[in-house]
Amino acid sequence: MVAHAVKLAPSILTADFGRLQEQIQAAEEGGADLLHLDVMDGRFVPNITFGPLVVEAANRITQLPLDVHLMIEEPERHLDAFANAGANIITIHLEACVHLHRAVQQIVDLGCQVGVAVNPSTAIESVREIAPFVDQVLVMSVNPGFGGQRFIQTMTSKLRRTRKLLDEYNPTCDLEVDGGIGAGNIRDVLRNGANVIVVGSAVFNTDSSVAENLTALREACGAAAA
Repeated sequence: MVAHAVKLAPSILTADFGRLQEQIQAAEEGGADLLHLDVMDGRFVPNITFGPLVVEAANRITQLPLDVHLMIEEPERHLDAFANAGANIITIHLEACVHLHRAVQQIVDLGCQVGVAVNPSTAIESVREIAPFVDQVLVMSVNPGFGGQRFIQTMTSKLRRTRKLLDEYNPTCDLEVDGGIGAGNIRDVLRNGANVIVVGSAVFNTDSSVAENLTALREACGAAAA
């Protein structure tokens, strides 16, 4: 079995956009491994967030790899723009692509790592055919569209089944989880196979500092490995 490094990926979706530079820099200084950017179009999901200009701005602010999660319809129309803006990883939704293999290859050709995301109600077996071609699979543990939602409890078993599938079809593939993760449940998702953990409210929306929150999450990760 391949050992996968645990990575914390703060999501700026729940950051204070009036202090975005400060908060991104605090996440980097606090030990984040990636910066997660949720792009929403108001069609695939009900919310609208931002586009390539914010990704480009984040790229100027931080040295962290940019993990760009496209929650948009017809993502293949916009891949060039996000790659040119500085995305290191581009994740697209299985549910948003008619020709998924073609879109994945487009991301590869742009020089980015590629991820495929699935919504909570999507059967994980649907990623079987695409798994050999991607760098990460993202399991949504909330219905996408808004930050600060509660973790859907059945997603722990879905993570376990996803890791088993990936171990068969692409053992080096990272397993990312996004939605409702904090110090109280991060151990469960790690023990069920996830290794890239998107954290939003648990980092940015508390009375503690960003660095203190990341330290608490990192300590919880260590407890999960014990």
